[in-house]
Amino acid sequence: MEEKQIKSKQRVSEHGEVFTADREVNAMLDLVKDETERIDSTFLEPACGEGAFLIKILDRKLSAVKTKYGKNEADYEKYAIVALSSLYGIDIMDDNAQKCRNRLYAFWNDLYTSVCKSSARDEVREAAKYILKKNILVGNALTLRLVDRNQKDTDKPIIFAEWSLVTGTKMKRRDFRLDVILKAEEDFEQLKTRKKEAISYSLFDDGTDAVNSFDYYDIDPSTHEIVPKPLKEYPPVDYWEVQDNE
Repeated sequence: MEEKQIKSKQRVSEHGEVFTADREVNAMLDLVKDETERIDSTFLEPACGEGAFLIKILDRKLSAVKTKYGKNEADYEKYAIVALSSLYGIDIMDDNAQKCRNRLYAFWNDLYTSVCKSSARDEVREAAKYILKKNILVGNALTLRLVDRNQKDTDKPIIFAEWSLVTGTKMKRRDFRLDVILKAEEDFEQLKTRKKEAISYSLFDDGTDAVNSFDYYDIDPSTHEIVPKPLKEYPPVDYWEVQDNE
């Protein structure tokens, strides 16, 4: 059966929306096979649609989790959450983002339930839903802004939560602006040439552009590189309680 790659001609005309077939998705992911099978490696799909790429990556990651931890339900549960928390997506249309969240959760939950059986917990399922709510956002990947119901840019930047397992069952969340992350990566050489003493001041340039604000950057004390500064850090909590840590 041929895969449906468009929803409507209008959506193609207005948004260039064409979904990628599974064959092409798998071929492209095979180019970075090792990373797709590394449980905590992060992936961002800037036009995620209904999650064609992300669900295939999740499949590969969860296969790795089962291979390594499938005989221990507690470990499988923990690392299944880590795998899910490493996936990020942006789509300009709300229905696509919601479908993506739903697909990823349903796929994750089916495998979680099949492995953990009667040990599967509702609070872990709620944590998974919450993580997807924070990781799959409705926004414009070109302007790095959230959008309204009419797909128009708002004044709100795209902010993603970084999830990291710090010790035992404790997971830490840190929120970052996506534009700041990309600025640090793309313009590192330019940023590095700025006087590092200026990090003690609030702004360089005229202070009108957030990504040009030293309020959003730090200097790593060990590498001396400029790194994004989190907007907010949350205290570590058990991974099944991240939804209660606002």
